[in-house]
Amino acid sequence: MGLFDRLRGSDGPRVAFFGIDGVPYSLIADNPEVFPNLTEMAQAGSAGAIDSIVPPESSACWPALTTGVNPGETGVYGFQDREVGSYDTYVPMGREVQATRLWDRVTDAGRDATVMNVPVTFPPQRNVQRMVSGFLSPGVDKAAYPDDLREHLESSGYRIDVNAKLGHSEDKSDFIDDAHETLDRRYDTFEHYVEKDDWDLFFGVFMTTDRVNHFLFKDYERDGEYKEAFLEFYSKVDRYLGQLREKLPDDVTMIVASDHGFTSLDYEVHFNAWLEQEGWLSYQSDDHDALSDIAEETRAYSLIPGRFYINKEGREPRGSVSEEEFADVRAELKAELEALEGPDGKKVAERVVTKEEAFRGAHDDIAPDLVVIPNHGYDLKAGFKGHEDVFGQGPRNGMHSFDNASLFIDAPDARIENVDLFDIAPTILDLLEMEMDRSEFDGASLV
Repeated sequence: MGLFDRLRGSDGPRVAFFGIDGVPYSLIADNPEVFPNLTEMAQAGSAGAIDSIVPPESSACWPALTTGVNPGETGVYGFQDREVGSYDTYVPMGREVQATRLWDRVTDAGRDATVMNVPVTFPPQRNVQRMVSGFLSPGVDKAAYPDDLREHLESSGYRIDVNAKLGHSEDKSDFIDDAHETLDRRYDTFEHYVEKDDWDLFFGVFMTTDRVNHFLFKDYERDGEYKEAFLEFYSKVDRYLGQLREKLPDDVTMIVASDHGFTSLDYEVHFNAWLEQEGWLSYQSDDHDALSDIAEETRAYSLIPGRFYINKEGREPRGSVSEEEFADVRAELKAELEALEGPDGKKVAERVVTKEEAFRGAHDDIAPDLVVIPNHGYDLKAGFKGHEDVFGQGPRNGMHSFDNASLFIDAPDARIENVDLFDIAPTILDLLEMEMDRSEFDGASLV
Protein backbone atom coordinates (compact mmCIF):
# COMPACT_ATOMS: atom_id res chain seq x y z
CA MET A 1 0.00 0.00 0.00
CA GLY A 2 1.05 3.60 -0.37
CA LEU A 3 2.31 3.34 -3.94
CA PHE A 4 1.89 6.97 -4.92
CA ASP A 5 1.76 10.46 -3.48
CA ARG A 6 -1.46 11.95 -2.25
CA LEU A 7 -2.99 14.61 -4.43
CA ARG A 8 -5.73 15.78 -2.10
CA GLY A 9 -5.54 18.65 0.33
CA SER A 10 -7.09 17.46 3.60
CA ASP A 11 -5.05 15.42 6.06
CA GLY A 12 -7.83 13.37 7.69
CA PRO A 13 -8.12 9.59 7.43
CA ARG A 14 -9.91 8.16 4.42
CA VAL A 15 -12.09 5.18 3.49
CA ALA A 16 -12.42 3.10 0.32
CA PHE A 17 -15.60 1.04 0.26
CA PHE A 18 -16.10 -1.70 -2.33
CA GLY A 19 -19.53 -3.28 -2.55
CA ILE A 20 -19.90 -6.88 -3.74
CA ASP A 21 -23.64 -7.01 -4.28
CA GLY A 22 -25.28 -10.17 -2.96
CA VAL A 23 -22.12 -12.08 -1.99
CA PRO A 24 -22.74 -14.37 1.01
CA TYR A 25 -20.06 -14.54 3.66
CA SER A 26 -20.15 -18.34 3.69
CA LEU A 27 -19.08 -18.42 0.01
CA ILE A 28 -15.86 -16.64 0.95
CA ALA A 29 -15.27 -18.42 4.26
CA ASP A 30 -15.80 -21.87 2.72
CA ASN A 31 -13.47 -21.28 -0.24
CA PRO A 32 -10.23 -19.65 0.98
CA GLU A 33 -8.37 -20.97 -2.05
CA VAL A 34 -10.73 -19.00 -4.32
CA PHE A 35 -10.56 -15.90 -2.10
CA PRO A 36 -6.95 -15.61 -0.88
CA ASN A 37 -7.07 -11.81 -0.79
CA LEU A 38 -10.30 -11.49 1.17
CA THR A 39 -9.11 -14.29 3.44
CA GLU A 40 -5.91 -12.40 4.13
CA MET A 41 -7.88 -9.20 4.69
CA ALA A 42 -10.05 -11.03 7.22
CA GLN A 43 -6.99 -12.36 9.03
CA ALA A 44 -5.28 -8.96 9.12
CA GLY A 45 -8.45 -7.06 9.95
CA SER A 46 -12.00 -8.01 10.85
CA ALA A 47 -14.67 -9.96 8.99
CA GLY A 48 -17.91 -11.81 9.47
CA ALA A 49 -21.43 -12.56 8.35
CA ILE A 50 -23.99 -9.80 8.90
CA ASP A 51 -27.75 -9.42 8.46
CA SER A 52 -29.40 -7.47 5.67
CA ILE A 53 -32.60 -5.44 6.12
CA VAL A 54 -36.34 -6.03 5.77
CA PRO A 55 -36.92 -6.57 2.90
CA PRO A 56 -33.54 -7.86 1.58
CA GLU A 57 -33.84 -6.37 -1.91
CA SER A 58 -31.05 -4.31 -3.49
CA SER A 59 -33.27 -1.31 -4.23
CA ALA A 60 -34.06 -1.01 -0.52
CA CYS A 61 -30.72 -2.28 0.79
CA TRP A 62 -28.36 0.22 -0.81
CA PRO A 63 -30.25 3.32 0.37
CA ALA A 64 -30.26 1.80 3.88
CA LEU A 65 -26.56 0.90 3.76
CA THR A 66 -25.52 4.33 2.50
CA THR A 67 -27.62 6.26 5.04
CA GLY A 68 -27.59 4.01 8.08
CA VAL A 69 -31.37 4.12 8.48
CA ASN A 70 -34.33 1.86 7.71
CA PRO A 71 -36.77 2.23 4.80
CA GLY A 72 -39.14 4.18 7.03
CA GLU A 73 -36.54 6.96 6.86
CA THR A 74 -35.17 6.40 3.34
CA GLY A 75 -38.65 6.10 1.83
CA VAL A 76 -37.53 3.22 -0.43
CA TYR A 77 -38.97 -0.23 0.22
CA GLY A 78 -38.18 -2.15 -2.96
CA PHE A 79 -37.84 -2.26 -6.71
CA GLN A 80 -41.45 -1.10 -7.04
CA ASP A 81 -43.15 1.22 -4.56
CA ARG A 82 -46.69 2.56 -4.25
CA GLU A 83 -47.71 6.20 -4.44
CA VAL A 84 -49.28 7.59 -1.27
CA GLY A 85 -53.07 7.46 -1.51
CA SER A 86 -52.98 5.76 -4.89
CA TYR A 87 -52.68 2.41 -6.65
CA ASP A 88 -50.06 3.90 -8.96
CA THR A 89 -46.60 2.43 -8.60
CA TYR A 90 -43.14 3.68 -9.50
CA VAL A 91 -39.53 2.50 -9.60
CA PRO A 92 -37.57 4.41 -6.92
CA MET A 93 -34.54 6.36 -8.13
CA GLY A 94 -31.96 8.44 -6.31
CA ARG A 95 -34.25 11.40 -5.76
CA GLU A 96 -36.72 9.19 -3.87
CA VAL A 97 -34.11 8.52 -1.16
CA GLN A 98 -35.15 10.89 1.63
CA ALA A 99 -32.36 10.26 4.15
CA THR A 100 -28.87 11.80 4.07
CA ARG A 101 -26.31 9.79 2.13
CA LEU A 102 -22.78 9.18 3.34
CA TRP A 103 -21.25 11.16 0.52
CA ASP A 104 -23.48 14.15 1.27
CA ARG A 105 -22.15 14.20 4.83
CA VAL A 106 -18.59 14.01 3.49
CA THR A 107 -19.21 16.80 0.99
CA ASP A 108 -20.97 19.00 3.56
CA ALA A 109 -17.85 18.67 5.73
CA GLY A 110 -15.72 20.12 2.94
CA ARG A 111 -14.22 16.81 1.86
CA ASP A 112 -14.39 14.91 -1.43
CA ALA A 113 -16.33 11.80 -2.42
CA THR A 114 -16.08 9.65 -5.55
CA VAL A 115 -19.20 7.49 -5.96
CA MET A 116 -19.37 4.77 -8.60
CA ASN A 117 -22.09 2.36 -9.61
CA VAL A 118 -24.20 2.46 -6.45
CA PRO A 119 -27.78 1.25 -7.09
CA VAL A 120 -30.58 3.79 -6.67
CA THR A 121 -28.46 6.87 -7.34
CA PHE A 122 -29.79 8.03 -10.72
CA PRO A 123 -29.62 10.82 -11.74
CA PRO A 124 -26.05 11.52 -10.61
CA GLN A 125 -25.67 14.16 -7.92
CA ARG A 126 -23.85 17.34 -8.87
CA ASN A 127 -22.77 18.25 -5.35
CA VAL A 128 -20.15 15.49 -5.11
CA GLN A 129 -16.70 15.26 -6.61
CA ARG A 130 -17.76 12.69 -9.21
CA MET A 131 -20.53 10.13 -9.57
CA VAL A 132 -21.64 7.50 -12.04
CA SER A 133 -25.01 6.06 -11.09
CA GLY A 134 -25.56 2.32 -10.95
CA PHE A 135 -28.37 -0.21 -11.37
CA LEU A 136 -31.46 1.17 -13.19
CA SER A 137 -29.56 4.01 -14.88
CA PRO A 138 -30.44 4.42 -18.58
CA GLY A 139 -26.84 4.73 -19.84
CA VAL A 140 -23.43 6.19 -19.13
CA ASP A 141 -24.19 9.35 -21.13
CA LYS A 142 -26.87 10.36 -18.60
CA ALA A 143 -25.53 8.59 -15.51
CA ALA A 144 -22.11 10.25 -15.11
CA TYR A 145 -21.11 13.66 -13.75
CA PRO A 146 -19.00 15.74 -14.37
CA ASP A 147 -18.22 15.73 -18.09
CA ASP A 148 -14.65 14.51 -17.74
CA LEU A 149 -15.91 11.43 -15.88
CA ARG A 150 -18.53 10.75 -18.54
CA GLU A 151 -15.97 11.15 -21.31
CA HIS A 152 -13.53 8.78 -19.63
CA LEU A 153 -16.20 6.14 -19.04
CA GLU A 154 -17.48 6.32 -22.60
CA SER A 155 -14.00 6.06 -24.07
CA SER A 156 -13.05 3.10 -21.86
CA GLY A 157 -16.13 1.01 -22.56
CA TYR A 158 -17.53 1.26 -19.02
CA ARG A 159 -20.72 -0.74 -18.46
CA ILE A 160 -23.32 0.01 -15.80
CA ASP A 161 -24.69 -3.53 -15.70
CA VAL A 162 -24.42 -6.96 -17.22
CA ASN A 163 -26.97 -8.07 -19.83
CA ALA A 164 -29.10 -10.19 -17.49
CA LYS A 165 -31.30 -11.43 -20.34
CA LEU A 166 -28.39 -13.59 -21.47
CA GLY A 167 -28.79 -15.54 -18.24
CA HIS A 168 -32.23 -16.73 -19.36
CA SER A 169 -30.69 -19.03 -21.97
CA GLU A 170 -30.08 -22.65 -21.05
CA ASP A 171 -26.51 -22.24 -22.29
CA LYS A 172 -24.95 -19.70 -19.90
CA SER A 173 -21.71 -19.22 -21.87
CA ASP A 174 -22.60 -15.83 -23.35
CA PHE A 175 -23.90 -14.63 -20.00
CA ILE A 176 -20.69 -15.66 -18.25
CA ASP A 177 -18.57 -13.94 -20.92
CA ASP A 178 -20.65 -10.78 -20.55
CA ALA A 179 -20.29 -10.90 -16.76
CA HIS A 180 -16.50 -11.09 -17.06
CA GLU A 181 -16.42 -8.20 -19.51
CA THR A 182 -18.60 -6.05 -17.23
CA LEU A 183 -16.44 -6.94 -14.22
CA ASP A 184 -13.23 -6.13 -16.11
CA ARG A 185 -14.46 -2.69 -17.14
CA ARG A 186 -15.65 -1.96 -13.60
CA TYR A 187 -12.25 -2.86 -12.16
CA ASP A 188 -10.42 -0.75 -14.75
CA THR A 189 -12.52 2.27 -13.78
CA PHE A 190 -12.18 1.71 -10.04
CA GLU A 191 -8.42 1.35 -10.43
CA HIS A 192 -8.18 4.53 -12.48
CA TYR A 193 -10.01 6.68 -9.93
CA VAL A 194 -8.44 5.03 -6.91
CA GLU A 195 -5.07 6.00 -8.37
CA LYS A 196 -6.19 9.61 -8.78
CA ASP A 197 -5.92 9.72 -4.98
CA ASP A 198 -7.92 12.95 -4.78
CA TRP A 199 -10.84 11.72 -2.67
CA ASP A 200 -11.62 11.27 1.03
CA LEU A 201 -14.31 8.66 0.43
CA PHE A 202 -14.23 6.25 -2.49
CA PHE A 203 -17.50 4.31 -2.71
CA GLY A 204 -17.84 1.81 -5.56
CA VAL A 205 -20.05 -1.24 -6.11
CA PHE A 206 -19.48 -4.42 -8.11
CA MET A 207 -23.07 -5.29 -9.13
CA THR A 208 -22.20 -8.18 -11.43
CA THR A 209 -21.78 -10.52 -8.47
CA ASP A 210 -25.52 -10.35 -7.81
CA ARG A 211 -26.25 -11.14 -11.45
CA VAL A 212 -23.97 -14.16 -11.49
CA ASN A 213 -25.50 -15.43 -8.26
CA HIS A 214 -29.04 -15.20 -9.64
CA PHE A 215 -28.24 -17.52 -12.53
CA LEU A 216 -25.45 -19.77 -11.23
CA PHE A 217 -25.71 -20.02 -7.44
CA LYS A 218 -27.43 -23.40 -7.35
CA ASP A 219 -24.71 -24.70 -9.68
CA TYR A 220 -22.22 -23.71 -6.99
CA GLU A 221 -24.15 -25.07 -4.01
CA ARG A 222 -25.28 -28.31 -5.65
CA ASP A 223 -22.38 -29.16 -7.96
CA GLY A 224 -24.11 -28.11 -11.16
CA GLU A 225 -22.77 -27.68 -14.68
CA TYR A 226 -21.43 -24.16 -14.11
CA LYS A 227 -19.85 -24.56 -10.68
CA GLU A 228 -16.31 -24.24 -12.04
CA ALA A 229 -17.22 -21.16 -14.11
CA PHE A 230 -18.87 -19.65 -11.04
CA LEU A 231 -15.73 -20.11 -8.93
CA GLU A 232 -13.50 -18.82 -11.75
CA PHE A 233 -15.56 -15.64 -11.86
CA TYR A 234 -15.20 -15.19 -8.12
CA SER A 235 -11.48 -15.87 -8.25
CA LYS A 236 -11.25 -12.83 -10.51
CA VAL A 237 -13.43 -10.76 -8.14
CA ASP A 238 -11.06 -11.60 -5.30
CA ARG A 239 -7.99 -10.84 -7.40
CA TYR A 240 -9.36 -7.43 -8.35
CA LEU A 241 -10.17 -6.61 -4.72
CA GLY A 242 -6.64 -7.61 -3.75
CA GLN A 243 -5.14 -5.38 -6.42
CA LEU A 244 -7.27 -2.44 -5.31
CA ARG A 245 -6.19 -3.02 -1.71
CA GLU A 246 -2.53 -2.94 -2.75
CA LYS A 247 -3.03 0.40 -4.47
CA LEU A 248 -4.56 2.16 -1.47
CA PRO A 249 -2.32 4.58 0.47
CA ASP A 250 -1.62 3.91 4.12
CA ASP A 251 -4.12 6.52 5.34
CA VAL A 252 -7.05 4.66 3.73
CA THR A 253 -9.13 1.98 5.45
CA MET A 254 -10.66 -0.48 3.01
CA ILE A 255 -14.12 -1.94 3.58
CA VAL A 256 -15.76 -4.68 1.50
CA ALA A 257 -19.44 -5.52 2.06
CA SER A 258 -22.51 -7.01 0.44
CA ASP A 259 -26.06 -5.79 0.84
CA HIS A 260 -27.66 -9.21 1.37
CA GLY A 261 -26.80 -12.88 1.26
CA PHE A 262 -27.65 -15.51 -1.35
CA THR A 263 -28.94 -19.06 -1.48
CA SER A 264 -30.26 -21.59 -3.98
CA LEU A 265 -33.73 -21.01 -5.44
CA ASP A 266 -36.10 -23.99 -5.61
CA TYR A 267 -39.49 -22.37 -6.10
CA GLU A 268 -40.84 -18.99 -7.15
CA VAL A 269 -43.88 -18.08 -5.04
CA HIS A 270 -46.47 -15.98 -6.89
CA PHE A 271 -48.13 -14.37 -3.92
CA ASN A 272 -50.82 -12.42 -5.74
CA ALA A 273 -51.91 -15.69 -7.34
CA TRP A 274 -52.07 -17.19 -3.85
CA LEU A 275 -54.03 -14.22 -2.51
CA GLU A 276 -56.46 -14.55 -5.42
CA GLN A 277 -56.90 -18.29 -4.84
CA GLU A 278 -57.48 -17.75 -1.12
CA GLY A 279 -60.07 -15.03 -1.65
CA TRP A 280 -57.99 -12.07 -0.51
CA LEU A 281 -57.52 -10.45 -3.93
CA SER A 282 -59.74 -9.93 -6.96
CA TYR A 283 -59.60 -7.81 -10.10
CA GLN A 284 -62.01 -5.45 -11.85
CA SER A 285 -61.79 -7.48 -15.08
CA ASP A 286 -60.05 -10.48 -16.61
CA ASP A 287 -57.65 -8.11 -18.39
CA HIS A 288 -55.31 -7.04 -15.58
CA ASP A 289 -51.59 -6.38 -15.24
CA ALA A 290 -51.17 -3.67 -12.59
CA LEU A 291 -52.02 -2.85 -8.99
CA SER A 292 -54.53 -0.29 -10.23
CA ASP A 293 -56.62 -3.16 -11.68
CA ILE A 294 -57.58 -4.64 -8.29
CA ALA A 295 -61.27 -4.67 -7.36
CA GLU A 296 -62.77 -2.83 -4.40
CA GLU A 297 -63.60 -6.07 -2.56
CA THR A 298 -59.88 -6.92 -2.37
CA ARG A 299 -58.69 -7.29 1.21
CA ALA A 300 -54.92 -7.56 0.54
CA TYR A 301 -52.33 -7.38 -2.23
CA SER A 302 -48.59 -7.94 -2.51
CA LEU A 303 -45.55 -6.21 -3.99
CA ILE A 304 -42.12 -7.80 -4.36
CA PRO A 305 -40.37 -9.12 -2.40
CA GLY A 306 -42.91 -10.50 0.04
CA ARG A 307 -44.51 -7.16 0.97
CA PHE A 308 -48.20 -7.30 1.88
CA TYR A 309 -50.65 -4.43 2.12
CA ILE A 310 -54.13 -4.54 3.60
CA ASN A 311 -56.57 -2.77 1.27
CA LYS A 312 -57.48 -0.26 3.95
CA GLU A 313 -60.27 2.31 3.92
CA GLY A 314 -58.99 5.87 3.94
CA ARG A 315 -55.51 4.83 2.78
CA GLU A 316 -56.12 2.94 -0.46
CA PRO A 317 -58.47 4.57 -2.97
CA ARG A 318 -60.85 1.58 -3.01
CA GLY A 319 -60.08 0.31 0.46
CA SER A 320 -62.40 -2.42 1.78
CA VAL A 321 -61.01 -3.04 5.28
CA SER A 322 -62.08 -0.55 7.92
CA GLU A 323 -59.83 0.83 10.63
CA GLU A 324 -61.76 -1.22 13.18
CA GLU A 325 -61.24 -4.43 11.19
CA PHE A 326 -57.61 -3.78 10.26
CA ALA A 327 -55.83 -5.45 13.21
CA ASP A 328 -57.89 -8.64 13.00
CA VAL A 329 -57.59 -8.86 9.21
CA ARG A 330 -53.84 -8.37 9.32
CA ALA A 331 -53.48 -10.98 12.06
CA GLU A 332 -55.53 -13.42 9.95
CA LEU A 333 -53.33 -12.85 6.91
CA LYS A 334 -50.17 -13.15 9.00
CA ALA A 335 -51.31 -16.51 10.36
CA GLU A 336 -52.11 -17.82 6.88
CA LEU A 337 -48.71 -16.72 5.59
CA GLU A 338 -46.96 -18.36 8.51
CA ALA A 339 -48.80 -21.62 7.81
CA LEU A 340 -48.18 -21.67 4.03
CA GLU A 341 -46.16 -24.65 2.84
CA GLY A 342 -44.42 -25.26 -0.47
CA PRO A 343 -44.60 -28.34 -2.71
CA ASP A 344 -41.77 -29.89 -0.71
CA GLY A 345 -43.74 -29.61 2.53
CA LYS A 346 -41.53 -26.89 3.99
CA LYS A 347 -42.79 -23.59 5.36
CA VAL A 348 -42.43 -20.73 2.88
CA ALA A 349 -41.97 -18.10 5.59
CA GLU A 350 -39.04 -18.14 7.98
CA ARG A 351 -40.95 -15.38 9.73
CA VAL A 352 -43.54 -12.70 9.00
CA VAL A 353 -42.66 -9.19 10.19
CA THR A 354 -45.18 -6.43 10.90
CA LYS A 355 -44.80 -2.82 9.78
CA GLU A 356 -44.27 -1.68 13.36
CA GLU A 357 -41.44 -4.17 13.89
CA ALA A 358 -39.54 -3.32 10.71
CA PHE A 359 -40.12 0.33 9.85
CA ARG A 360 -40.11 3.65 11.64
CA GLY A 361 -39.57 7.17 10.46
CA ALA A 362 -41.04 10.13 8.67
CA HIS A 363 -41.56 8.21 5.42
CA ASP A 364 -43.35 5.07 6.59
CA ASP A 365 -46.64 6.11 4.96
CA ILE A 366 -46.14 3.60 2.11
CA ALA A 367 -44.60 0.89 4.28
CA PRO A 368 -46.07 -2.60 3.85
CA ASP A 369 -48.26 -3.91 6.65
CA LEU A 370 -46.47 -7.28 6.62
CA VAL A 371 -43.21 -8.56 5.13
CA VAL A 372 -42.42 -12.24 4.62
CA ILE A 373 -38.81 -13.21 5.18
CA PRO A 374 -38.69 -16.50 3.26
CA ASN A 375 -36.97 -19.71 4.14
CA HIS A 376 -34.08 -20.52 1.83
CA GLY A 377 -35.33 -21.81 -1.50
CA TYR A 378 -38.49 -19.70 -1.85
CA ASP A 379 -38.20 -16.61 -4.05
CA LEU A 380 -41.14 -14.26 -3.51
CA LYS A 381 -42.88 -12.77 -6.56
CA ALA A 382 -45.91 -10.52 -6.89
CA GLY A 383 -46.99 -9.71 -10.44
CA PHE A 384 -50.53 -8.67 -11.30
CA LYS A 385 -50.91 -10.43 -14.68
CA GLY A 386 -52.01 -13.60 -12.95
CA HIS A 387 -50.49 -17.08 -12.65
CA GLU A 388 -52.32 -20.39 -12.77
CA ASP A 389 -49.93 -21.84 -10.21
CA VAL A 390 -48.71 -20.32 -6.96
CA PHE A 391 -45.41 -22.20 -7.08
CA GLY A 392 -43.27 -22.23 -10.21
CA GLN A 393 -39.76 -22.14 -11.57
CA GLY A 394 -38.08 -19.59 -13.81
CA PRO A 395 -34.67 -19.03 -15.38
CA ARG A 396 -32.99 -18.03 -12.10
CA ASN A 397 -31.57 -20.57 -9.67
CA GLY A 398 -30.31 -18.22 -6.94
CA MET A 399 -32.18 -15.84 -4.61
CA HIS A 400 -31.49 -13.19 -1.97
CA SER A 401 -31.30 -14.09 1.70
CA PHE A 402 -31.73 -11.89 4.77
CA ASP A 403 -28.86 -13.59 6.57
CA ASN A 404 -25.26 -14.25 5.56
CA ALA A 405 -24.31 -10.92 3.97
CA SER A 406 -20.57 -10.10 4.05
CA LEU A 407 -18.51 -7.46 5.83
CA PHE A 408 -14.71 -7.05 5.78
CA ILE A 409 -12.96 -4.13 7.45
CA ASP A 410 -9.20 -3.68 7.08
CA ALA A 411 -8.88 -2.77 10.75
CA PRO A 412 -8.15 -5.38 13.44
CA ASP A 413 -10.08 -3.59 16.19
CA ALA A 414 -13.45 -3.59 14.41
CA ARG A 415 -16.24 -5.55 16.10
CA ILE A 416 -18.27 -7.68 13.70
CA GLU A 417 -20.88 -9.56 15.71
CA ASN A 418 -24.64 -9.00 15.82
CA VAL A 419 -24.19 -6.57 12.92
CA ASP A 420 -26.53 -5.49 10.12
CA LEU A 421 -26.42 -3.07 7.20
CA PHE A 422 -27.33 -0.09 9.36
CA ASP A 423 -23.96 -0.28 11.14
CA ILE A 424 -21.89 0.35 8.01
CA ALA A 425 -22.59 4.07 7.49
CA PRO A 426 -21.73 5.16 11.06
CA THR A 427 -18.63 2.95 10.91
CA ILE A 428 -17.41 4.71 7.77
CA LEU A 429 -18.05 8.13 9.31
CA ASP A 430 -16.17 7.08 12.45
CA LEU A 431 -13.21 5.90 10.37
CA LEU A 432 -13.25 9.27 8.60
CA GLU A 433 -13.19 10.93 12.04
CA MET A 434 -16.27 12.92 11.16
CA GLU A 435 -18.59 14.33 13.78
CA MET A 436 -22.05 12.76 13.80
CA ASP A 437 -25.14 12.59 15.93
CA ARG A 438 -25.36 8.87 16.67
CA SER A 439 -29.10 9.18 17.34
CA GLU A 440 -29.60 9.85 13.61
CA PHE A 441 -28.69 6.25 12.75
CA ASP A 442 -30.38 2.90 13.25
CA GLY A 443 -26.93 1.32 13.54
CA ALA A 444 -23.76 2.00 15.48
CA SER A 445 -20.08 2.28 14.65
CA LEU A 446 -18.12 -0.96 14.79
CA VAL A 447 -14.80 0.75 15.53
